[in-house]
Amino acid sequence: MSAYGSYSHQDNYELIFKTNIIGTTNILECTSDDSVFINSGSSSEYGFNSENSSENTIVSPNSHYSLSKVASSHVISYYAKSFKRLAINLRLFSIYGYYEDTNRLIPKLIEHARSKNLPNLVSKDISRDFVFIDDCIEAMISAALSLNQSISGNSYNICSGEKITIEELVNISNELFNIKEIPKWNSMPDRSWDQKVWYGNPTKTLNEIGWKAETTLIEGLKKTFNWQEKISYNDLINKSKGASKKISAIIACYKDGDAIPLMYERLSTVFKNIKCNYEIIFVNDCSPDESEKIISEICKKDSNVIGVSHSRNFGSQAAFMSGMELSSGDSVVLLDGDLQDPPELIEKFYKKWIEGYDVVYGIRTKREMSIHFNFIYKLFYFIFQKLSYINIPKNAGDFSLIDRKVVDKLIQLPETEQFLRGLRAWVGYSQVGVDYERPKRMFGRTTNNFFKNIWWARKAIFSFSFQPLSFMSYLGILFTFIAFLGVIVQLVLRFVLPDIPSGFTTVIIIILFFGGLNLLAVSFVGEYISKIFEETKKRPKFIRNKIIIGSEFYTTKEEIDKLDILNSKKTLIKSSNGIN
Repeated sequence: MSAYGSYSHQDNYELIFKTNIIGTTNILECTSDDSVFINSGSSSEYGFNSENSSENTIVSPNSHYSLSKVASSHVISYYAKSFKRLAINLRLFSIYGYYEDTNRLIPKLIEHARSKNLPNLVSKDISRDFVFIDDCIEAMISAALSLNQSISGNSYNICSGEKITIEELVNISNELFNIKEIPKWNSMPDRSWDQKVWYGNPTKTLNEIGWKAETTLIEGLKKTFNWQEKISYNDLINKSKGASKKISAIIACYKDGDAIPLMYERLSTVFKNIKCNYEIIFVNDCSPDESEKIISEICKKDSNVIGVSHSRNFGSQAAFMSGMELSSGDSVVLLDGDLQDPPELIEKFYKKWIEGYDVVYGIRTKREMSIHFNFIYKLFYFIFQKLSYINIPKNAGDFSLIDRKVVDKLIQLPETEQFLRGLRAWVGYSQVGVDYERPKRMFGRTTNNFFKNIWWARKAIFSFSFQPLSFMSYLGILFTFIAFLGVIVQLVLRFVLPDIPSGFTTVIIIILFFGGLNLLAVSFVGEYISKIFEETKKRPKFIRNKIIIGSEFYTTKEEIDKLDILNSKKTLIKSSNGIN
């Protein structure tokens, strides 16, 4: 089951093709030659030819999803015919029943039926071919038991053969569950690829596999109704809303070996509280301690954890970018590995993200450090904000939750030397801050010092401000004007007060002042030239020498490059998180 794109909001065509075509191929490649391979195809393969479709009907794709599923059916046929694999494609029509996504038609219809009302509905004339989930599972078992070389590679319809319009479905539900409400037709838009008539012909499936749908629509609706009554369906709705989202936590680690296990435990607890899918990516930026060993042990016991090791220390910004490239979440959370960024704040980030914000960043209202360092940090952010040509929030570090579309834009930026909190503001989108107090480092000593903070300040200012150059230009104009006035004053004084003494010391001071000013101007220009020089080299932002997934280690260039290519849309072939 490798599928993406069957929902209206799943409109990223690149991810549709990579999941449905490459994903299916990856699964086939990972299975053995004697495997029995049942592929979950789709009735969407028929596209425009969706009326009474049989396996001999010419497929006519009407969406990216439809096209990708047709291609995956050909992948199945190719492996079956060329490599004698036992593989078959089942074209599933409208499967409904237990644990179906709570936003789909029948779950939503039954949910409202329990309250004696109706949900918003599309056009009443659209038809479907409904198959209960128990029958679908029986179809897969029958296909597996019947599969042999003579039918391997074929596609079969999993359908009832009955055309049921949405109006007929609602009428059946109204009568079955005693609903009096009048339907609000067209109160929600049709899907762009919906066909007015959509049902299949099950004859070939019955003749060659021996399967047919046994559960009537009325029976299936009753079973779904009873099932919803027995379980905590409201909890399931809330869980499904969170589970439909996936968060990738990326932790930049350097001398954080003691903090990593605690970071893992706290992150796991937070994600379980949120009730969302997640992955945790620890990026070991060539730490001299036991970080890599600790990360590998965590990876072995939790498939949601991925470990990355760099060939040398490239810095936290490169570590974040490395993790972002490998992430597969709908959003990413960036954290330093020293636990000064409290993982529990992610719950507040998540709520803001669900509200619709694309970037949610932490604002450090207070740091547990000396008063004078607090003052210096606040002074820097004040100056930086004033000098920058974009509005960069004050006291906002890298700790943030970033939506996937923003992550993709950040990854595409070509610059080598990156200042993420600045780039995060530069790309735009809707952003909001969340206040928090930043605690002291829990283990060990901080790797920051006065000179490193000066380096960070220089990097920030010269990456997002041209004001130093403008400042020198203004000073140059000012002092040229002052020098011009000085010449005039000297000439006037020569004639008015010819005996006025000349000062050698004054000349020396002026020479030193302007010499220092020139050196400062040259240094500013040099900073910008050095950045240009660094960017023209086009060196990679980082080099990975190891990726850890489960108990597997990928260390050779070929293995890592292959993972990078397959993850160009954030899906790791070896990770179960890549299959939906």
